[in-house]
Amino acid sequence: MIHFVSFVSVEEERRVRANDREYNENLYKLPLFFPIIQSNCIVTSKYNIITFLPVNLFEQFQEVANTYFLFLLILQLIPQISSLSWFTTIVPLALVLSITAVKDATDDYNEKWMNVRVGDIIKLENNQFVAADLLLLSSSEPHGLCYIETAELDGETNMKVRQSISVTAELGDPNNLASFNGEVVCEPPNNKLDRFCGTLYWRDKKYTLTNQNMLLRGCVLRNTEACYGLVIFAGPDTKLMQNSGRTKFKRTSIDRLMNTLVLWIFGFLVCMGVILAVGNAVWEREVGSLFQSYLPWNPPVDNFLFNAFLSFWSYVIILNTVVPISLYVSVEVIRLGHSYFINWDQHMFCSQCNTAAEARTTTLNEELGQVEYIFSDKTGTLTQNIMSFNKCSINGQTYGKCTHCKERLDFTPFNPLADPDFCFCDDSLLESVKVGDAHTHEFFRLLSLCHTVMSEELSEGELVYKAQSPDEGALVTAARNFGFVFRSRTPGTITTTEMGRPVTYTLLAILDFNNIRKRMSVIVRNPEGRIRLYCKGADTVLLERLHPCNQELMNITSDHLNEYAADGLRTLALAYKDLSEEEWEIWSESHSCADKATDYREDRLAAAYEQIEQDMMLLGATAIEDKLQEGVPETIAVLSLANIKIWVLTGDKQETAVNIGYSCKMLTDDMTEVFIISGHTVQSVRQELRSVCSFGWTAFSSNALTPCTFHFLTLFPVLWQAHALEADMELEFVLTACACKAVICCRVTPLQKALVVELIKKHKRAVTLAIGDGANDISMIKSAHIGVGISGQEGIQAVLASDYSFSQFRFLQRLLLVHGRWSYLRMCRFLCYFFYKNFAFTMVHFWFGFFCGFSAQTVYDQYFITLYNIVYTSLPVLAMGIFDQDVPDQRSLEYPKLYEPGQLNLLFNKKEFFICIAQGIYTSVVLFFVPYAVLSEATQSNGVPLADYQTFAVTTATALVIVVSVQICLDTGFWTVINHVFVWGSLGFYFTIMVALHSQTLFRIFPSQFHFVGSAQSTLLQPVVWLTIALATAICIVPVLAFRFLKLDLKPQLSDTKKRKPLGHSVGGAWRGVGSVSEGRLGARGGSRRSGYAFAHQEGFGELITSGKNMRLSSLALATFASRHSSNSCKNWFFFLLIVMFLYLCSLLQRVFFSCIILMCSILAYLSCTLSKFSVLFFLLLAR
Repeated sequence: MIHFVSFVSVEEERRVRANDREYNENLYKLPLFFPIIQSNCIVTSKYNIITFLPVNLFEQFQEVANTYFLFLLILQLIPQISSLSWFTTIVPLALVLSITAVKDATDDYNEKWMNVRVGDIIKLENNQFVAADLLLLSSSEPHGLCYIETAELDGETNMKVRQSISVTAELGDPNNLASFNGEVVCEPPNNKLDRFCGTLYWRDKKYTLTNQNMLLRGCVLRNTEACYGLVIFAGPDTKLMQNSGRTKFKRTSIDRLMNTLVLWIFGFLVCMGVILAVGNAVWEREVGSLFQSYLPWNPPVDNFLFNAFLSFWSYVIILNTVVPISLYVSVEVIRLGHSYFINWDQHMFCSQCNTAAEARTTTLNEELGQVEYIFSDKTGTLTQNIMSFNKCSINGQTYGKCTHCKERLDFTPFNPLADPDFCFCDDSLLESVKVGDAHTHEFFRLLSLCHTVMSEELSEGELVYKAQSPDEGALVTAARNFGFVFRSRTPGTITTTEMGRPVTYTLLAILDFNNIRKRMSVIVRNPEGRIRLYCKGADTVLLERLHPCNQELMNITSDHLNEYAADGLRTLALAYKDLSEEEWEIWSESHSCADKATDYREDRLAAAYEQIEQDMMLLGATAIEDKLQEGVPETIAVLSLANIKIWVLTGDKQETAVNIGYSCKMLTDDMTEVFIISGHTVQSVRQELRSVCSFGWTAFSSNALTPCTFHFLTLFPVLWQAHALEADMELEFVLTACACKAVICCRVTPLQKALVVELIKKHKRAVTLAIGDGANDISMIKSAHIGVGISGQEGIQAVLASDYSFSQFRFLQRLLLVHGRWSYLRMCRFLCYFFYKNFAFTMVHFWFGFFCGFSAQTVYDQYFITLYNIVYTSLPVLAMGIFDQDVPDQRSLEYPKLYEPGQLNLLFNKKEFFICIAQGIYTSVVLFFVPYAVLSEATQSNGVPLADYQTFAVTTATALVIVVSVQICLDTGFWTVINHVFVWGSLGFYFTIMVALHSQTLFRIFPSQFHFVGSAQSTLLQPVVWLTIALATAICIVPVLAFRFLKLDLKPQLSDTKKRKPLGHSVGGAWRGVGSVSEGRLGARGGSRRSGYAFAHQEGFGELITSGKNMRLSSLALATFASRHSSNSCKNWFFFLLIVMFLYLCSLLQRVFFSCIILMCSILAYLSCTLSKFSVLFFLLLAR
């Protein structure tokens, strides 16, 4: 189906007539008779059967490497240029394209929905997905109510209520609905999920439509037998599809480096082609002209310059393997394997939630091993987001301190409807309720009425509350236990049980919560006819709307709020206001006008709400506890040891944020200074930022430490974001914040969270990770290099926007320190070896060009060229890239310092790339010149010379396969059965395939294709050939071994020392027992302003973090020293045997060239094994 999305913008408003398809389709037709209004058919795939091949190939050839090899394939079809058959390129290219196409086809999921049209009326039944954006007309529930779940839209799993307008709620009969001909005029298609503005015209009347009357596509109907809806938006016009924009594509630093290196390699290829083309021109002019009589140029070549031009393109074809065609597909296969390891990790599986870790992308695994900054949300990420009513302040009296009551109260004798899981210790509050204190009763009455919770009564007295936020559920549950039980609601009533007496309130209006208002109110009429407004909200917005007579009570309550916040509790203020009938009538009229407005409706409603929410009377405040998740302090401590900086970005108050910082060990007593940036103007913010920097530099002026090691907190509350994130001050903000050991930004909005992440990405060029669990964290998650979603109490919207997900913050340390570090290590080793083996293979052609008259003749058999990268050497390197380890996972967690090489990008960079290239070029020199020197004068046992092209090709190819196989064995640090099968199987495949390709059978069938008939058998039966292969292998490998032994002795890496230390003897064991700390509660702090919650059980490891004594390096150094010297004798004997073998080969060959090689190897052996000088002299004399 063809969708003309670009024409949708022409539609200024949507007009829909019920049950009239012809009217709706004719109303929105373009001159070419293509309708603007879409059908409900949605194809979420990019391809179909017809378009898959052309579209997928077009996308794949966007890759420079694929386009380059297609160009080479075209060149190979020109006989005057190519000395290779076309299949040497098309087979690897077709394999790469096919694997990628299969992957793309698997990822591409095609899903089609119901075939309905705009204006149709459809019926939905319980648990069905909503098929389009519908105007709810009627429902099987009373008053036109229906219940939906919106997890697909906003990630919230809680049920929500939608209601039809009263005039259509009675149209429950299908015959009545079939005759319904109302017309809806509404906004055009847009992506605003929380807003809908429209008007229904029916029977000469008009009715205002809002988002409460809409069922959006992607919702699921719950607890409702059936409902009917009018299709307003269908297909791509639905709000769900309008929000399905493309996510920003994330690429790793290794990806960007690889693209640069491939361009460099291509430039190197061009340079080699130019050198060989110039050589061809010189040779043809000076020497080739002598052969024109019996070896003339092929037409259209008529001079040496044109021949050199063709030679250039011929060498571009021959040397094309330096640009690795299979590199990108191999990288994707390795990343896919790493993703499966994350998904299968049982250590990251949460049995309580029955949730496993999930890698939602396969492109960022190795960047998990390079993270320097973590930006974390607080609520639901560091904390459990499971709220419990903990303390409260009522009319200036605080409750919940538990000073004289050790056991939790039993509410069952007092209230048979109480929740048995509710925990509260202060019996004085219960006594206040029992004696009938008016303020206490009004306090809990407010909590039982001012909310949007849905109640479901499974059996008599068994209530289940379904709240949109855990806070609201905790408050309603508290009111329930203290005798004010919320029982049920209808669109116009709220039914409660107050102190055992059922009471029904008339619900006049709901002034709903949003992030701007930060409060919600309800207006109700009690059975006596009194009208009252109840309001709850953030103290910063509610206290300023109180009547002046509340000043004294407000001061006391503010002190209580500060105490609660200092204990890490989430606070709300509560207030009420009595309304007269006249006040209500006047306000109701203005509210109704604002509600019916077609333009600026939200602004008008906000103004109406502001008008009535004034001069309120303060009732008190609530304090809700949100406990830390299990293992949060340990995780933060371990990540800090790995030199990862953790910033907390939260919307909570400053006191709550500080207390959580102490609880989770971000802040310790060693941090003697807390800098608070709280300026209200640009100048004050700038001055405070500079004062922090100047203090830090003064304090550390006599120390060698850099400002990035300050043990201070920089806290940015309230209005800091108004100025600190401005363009002219962002650099000062970044420098100040990065100079601190811990940073907590409080009172931040979702957009400001993303801005902080972007600033670090821009100025520090460090890999960032953002982790959160709610919809307000999505912008931060998408802005960071890596986004991690926690599947918690706030739904799954953060998970849907993330790159990785799991259910507990503590799993982050395993994701980074184990999977991330391993992925980075494996990818780096894979790339180093991949470039090495390709250069070792290709550069032999370059050296051969100087001995074949620059004729573009290949060294190897063309089938060997075809199979080298896709059969002979592909599987071992893939096995290493997927399974390799340097240390076990337990060691990675015990020694977080092992993570630092990834942050410093030490394992694969431009320097390491050039080292790999140099090793590959050195290997190619040995592989060409050693066989060339030996075979040029060697003979068979019958006296026949071995100096022929085919023998040389087989010897060089065999030596190459053996050398790169030995190299992969040296590079592999962790052997599995798969590694053994792939390495030795690849060698077996090589000899089997080579013998088969050189057999008489294939030659008889295809005499023009298989020219090396019998070469393998005759060559590999000669002892001198095997001696030559052994010599070339030793010369290639011994320097590598010597260098590695030397590096291990003189400059070992941290992972080298950890390999030798037995498991279970690290400092990690010293801090494994702190886990129970997360189950405690934040307590009061003294002068140090730390929470008793964080130190409730045993000493943490803040001192361990800040002291630097996190590794027992002295004992490790002693162990390393002992193991070094104990292994010297083994190394000496190893090199002794190698040198004896060299000498034996030299005595056979009697060539001075090998004496030079012996000299080099003896020196290397001396340096790495500390052989005596007399031994080296003896070997040199013997070689001479």
